[in-house]
Amino acid sequence: MNTTLRNFFVVFLALFLFSNCAKKGSPTGGPKDTIPPLIIKSNPENFTTQFTGDEIRIFFDEYIKLKDLQKNLIISPPLKYQPVITPLSTSKVLKIKILDTLKENTTYSFNFGKSIVDNNEENAFDYFTYIFSTGTYIDSLKLSGSVKDALLLSPEEAVTIGLYELNETFTDSIVYQEKPTYVAVTKDSTYQFQLNYLKEGNYKLIALQESNSDYIFQPRKDKIGYLEQAITIPTDSSYTLSLFKEALPYKIARPSHLSKNKIQFGYEGNADSLTLSPIFSTPEGYASTQFRDRNSDSIYYFFKPEFDLEQTDTLHFLAKNMNQKDTLIVKLRDLYADSLKVNKLSANTLSPKDTVQILGNNPLTAIDVEKITVLDKDSLQIAVSTYLDTKKNIASILFNITDEQEYRVRILPEAISDFFENKFMDTLSYRFNTKAVSDYGTITFSLQNAKEFPLIVQLVDEKFKLIDSNYLTENSPSYFDYLNPGKYYIRLIYDTNQNGRWDTGDYLKKQQPEKVIYYPTFIEVRANWDLPETFILD
Repeated sequence: MNTTLRNFFVVFLALFLFSNCAKKGSPTGGPKDTIPPLIIKSNPENFTTQFTGDEIRIFFDEYIKLKDLQKNLIISPPLKYQPVITPLSTSKVLKIKILDTLKENTTYSFNFGKSIVDNNEENAFDYFTYIFSTGTYIDSLKLSGSVKDALLLSPEEAVTIGLYELNETFTDSIVYQEKPTYVAVTKDSTYQFQLNYLKEGNYKLIALQESNSDYIFQPRKDKIGYLEQAITIPTDSSYTLSLFKEALPYKIARPSHLSKNKIQFGYEGNADSLTLSPIFSTPEGYASTQFRDRNSDSIYYFFKPEFDLEQTDTLHFLAKNMNQKDTLIVKLRDLYADSLKVNKLSANTLSPKDTVQILGNNPLTAIDVEKITVLDKDSLQIAVSTYLDTKKNIASILFNITDEQEYRVRILPEAISDFFENKFMDTLSYRFNTKAVSDYGTITFSLQNAKEFPLIVQLVDEKFKLIDSNYLTENSPSYFDYLNPGKYYIRLIYDTNQNGRWDTGDYLKKQQPEKVIYYPTFIEVRANWDLPETFILD
């Protein structure tokens, strides 16, 4: 081998060995950090008595940050001004700057929930609580219990528990104005609670499911639960609170002129007996009618003929509801009249319990059955009748519906008329189908040991939407048929005032909601199943 070739071979071998030695690899790290941060010291120390300062420092063994602090932090008793708590980013020191004047001889607790996490892996230092007292000792009494929802199977989110001290300044209305003396929050899906570091005394116990976590009851947004009797602490008893949303008090809003012949009257609360009467000079041939909106608390008032705005631009109405009377003023505008429009309410798949329903925007006055035809899948004509619900402004087309069928519904022009003598001039064509009876399930629900009547037996779906109900004045089975496969719940409502519906509570009136009991488990409905269920009451 000549010298040149030998040198080339040596260089090639060196490059090959170097490239193998220099190949990149993925470095491997150590095990993942799963240990939450640890406290090294606090200044002042946790459980300090005779606290007189305005700043607390808590030192950790690693860098920490605060995650969802406002959602997690519970300060009891609540402070008027929220303290300044840092770090805003990361630090090994958690600082609490108190901006309030603290009460004398009072034990304070700062529960951080799951907000303290390490900077890298966000391992949480769960439910760390810092305690101090402005007095000579730490209050150590506690109170426990649970929360349920008055109508639903369980509360929809975490619930705030409040204790108000029954002193000379206490009134029932304090829940609308001031924060409780002590607070806690239910931690998990069991909705259990425990109030700690309490002092001896007499208290009012409430629960709030809040929209903004300010510890003050806002009936328009919040649910409330309360215990009728006072609680004396110390106590070994456990208490259960039932949450309910109060019905808003009746209030009628300023009416609005929506179209040439249509006025909207909005309201809040119970308006079952609301009547609207004109208190203005009506022209010759004046007529009016009204119906309630399906989706909002509103009444639509229709009138004819329209007014000449140069002569009349303001109308006055008297609204009566129960013992309340209101005079309402409507400012008329130069608007167009609404043409008649209709919409189909029914789903495309019908069961034998359904009807075909049509909703009008103007008050419906007639539906001509002679201009309606219904054909089945064999093109055979089906006998039809109609029904007009003027309170809901819904026209129903009634015919015998059977399983495994297809129906073609045809409504000819001029079949539907409204209050203004308009006729709907288009042809309406709809197609519907029905499933086999074997595609549905059935529940036969019986009660055992039922002693209180009347009872409302309600079937609801997984989202607690009402599917069907049965009103019992005596013990008899409830039959729920044509149910789509899925999960259902059954609840019993004790209709104490016998008005045919569930009534909520009222805090100031000291009125608890009507009692509701759920069947212990959900019911799985399957196609072509008939499920007999028996509820044994205590």
